[in-house]
Amino acid sequence: MFDSLNISTSGLTAQRARIDTAAANLANANTITTDGVTNSPFRRRIALLTAGDGRGGPGVHVKEIIEDQGPFSKKYMPSHPLADDAGYVLHPNIESINEQIDAMEASRAYEANIVAAEGTKRMIANTLTLLS
Repeated sequence: MFDSLNISTSGLTAQRARIDTAAANLANANTITTDGVTNSPFRRRIALLTAGDGRGGPGVHVKEIIEDQGPFSKKYMPSHPLADDAGYVLHPNIESINEQIDAMEASRAYEANIVAAEGTKRMIANTLTLLS
């Protein structure tokens, strides 16, 4: 029965990482330079989840956080110091609506893991009551 709690706990940790990743993406949605000198925009991050707790047990964990290799968006800003010869500035490949949806989905999964853990705790308590 304690494996059920471990599974829920690993789910909580993984979903928190997804929420943190979406929050970091939203925070950097307007970051057009990462080195302070060249037009090198922030790349969207994606948390990849995989089965298992990372130690051979059941559950889920974050396998890695990767950078989205999708194209940057271009905005015409000819007077900007980082504009190219055509007057365009590269912006991060982040769509705020997608990040909000990802965060909401992760939040719902987080809540589901809490409900599962609470159900497991009730079952353990009832089992202990029956055994005593």
